[in-house]
Amino acid sequence: MTDLSLLNQVTAFINTEADMLDFQEYNEWLGLWSDTGVYVVPVDPKETDFANTLNYAYDKAEMRRLRVNRLLSGEAVSTQTTDKTVRGLSRFRILEDSDSHVTVRCAMYLSECRHGNLKSYPADVTYKLARTGNDFQIEEKVVRLQNADAYLSSIGYIL
Repeated sequence: MTDLSLLNQVTAFINTEADMLDFQEYNEWLGLWSDTGVYVVPVDPKETDFANTLNYAYDKAEMRRLRVNRLLSGEAVSTQTTDKTVRGLSRFRILEDSDSHVTVRCAMYLSECRHGNLKSYPADVTYKLARTGNDFQIEEKVVRLQNADAYLSSIGYIL
């Protein structure tokens, strides 16, 4: 049986992260991560050995900071035409629960508006969250895009 209180807590945390990304609160978003956290967008959505395979993103702390700096500075050309992103999250499921970590999987449907064109990126997202008192920090976020093996136009934001 699922602990509904825990499910509500992790759902609220993950929804807050999505809201920060949609409203480009990138510096605040960095504060959600542990120092050892890894952000992964694998090319092959079935892959599990992220360190030894090709990924669209494999960001540890320094690379996340550099990515945020690029997005905020306007140096990322692909971000200059993205008007807005909206993430819809659903189907939250706790996969593992221990004293130190909670692993959660959910569905994400991300829409972007670029040059007046609406594009969507459905994905399964898995979070490994470290418990920090009454809150969490992201230890690992893996975004498995449904169309990852197809042609992807330049994505100039954080999934």
